[in-house]
Amino acid sequence: MGKAAAARKLASAAAYGGGGLSVLGAGLYGVLRTEAMIARRVIGNADDGPPPDPAGWYGRGRPGPAIKIVLLGDSSAAGYGVDRTVETPGAHLASGIAAKADRRVHLRAYARVGAQSSDLDGQIDHALPTDPDLAVILIGANDVTHRVRPSQSVRYLGDAVRRLVEADVKVVVATCPDLGTVKPIPPPLKQVARSWSRRLAAAQAIAVVEAGGVAVSLGSMLGPTFQAAPALLFGPDRFHPSAEGYRAMAEVLTPSAVNALGFGEERRRTAGEGTMPVATAAARAARNPGTELGDKKGLWVELRRRTRLRSDPEAPALEESDAVTDA
Repeated sequence: MGKAAAARKLASAAAYGGGGLSVLGAGLYGVLRTEAMIARRVIGNADDGPPPDPAGWYGRGRPGPAIKIVLLGDSSAAGYGVDRTVETPGAHLASGIAAKADRRVHLRAYARVGAQSSDLDGQIDHALPTDPDLAVILIGANDVTHRVRPSQSVRYLGDAVRRLVEADVKVVVATCPDLGTVKPIPPPLKQVARSWSRRLAAAQAIAVVEAGGVAVSLGSMLGPTFQAAPALLFGPDRFHPSAEGYRAMAEVLTPSAVNALGFGEERRRTAGEGTMPVATAAARAARNPGTELGDKKGLWVELRRRTRLRSDPEAPALEESDAVTDA
């Protein structure tokens, strides 16, 4: 089964309540359960207290009305492992959006360390009364290490995005990063994790765009870029990003967030971009960090590469291994 077909099948299992084992295979899922237990023992649980709260105003001196943003998800959204507010992903993201949109930004953060996709509904309960313009979601890694079935994880995410969109909130979701380079996960299970996380990311992307949101790939957040400089981009536990890693992650998300809010600049397509079937675009995005999927029309979606990591200026162009048909 090809990557696009596998991602579509997993996303369909999520939509219709299937278990998802037909995509991953019962044996592979058992291996992943074992891998998750090994990683959990080595990584441990976050018990050092909550990270700094980035909630507040950004873009001092810029015009209004302010853009209201809510940050939802797990420890990667909350900024676990850093000591200062300015080092959190929320602060990097809000500052970046304020600068690029030339508007004041007010950020509220409801992300929690240890959260799983099933926790998004509760976070949204707190977020919606604030009448946000944009919700940014980072979720998925804890679903892996707590052995949540992939189809359940994707279904919770899709429902969360749909609920926000129905409340007239723009939504940007960072899909599951490449878990194959997390240091505490030993080989050969590391290779299994890479394949599984890419499939999950592709299925997440399908669910997000079909619910009306924008999906952004974070593949290299734990991939080649982090592998090349682990001391700089990984935190002390070798699992969560460092302050520099959170900055790099926010750089990938900021252009898509700005565009979703209507402040993006028109740009010409580059090689590998274009309109293509949703499943094909999702599979390609999972391999190419910084790739955005949005503007879904029927069974087709627009695939864009809005940015490259500042820490990885020589990042390759979009992979071309999938056949692409422009509309």
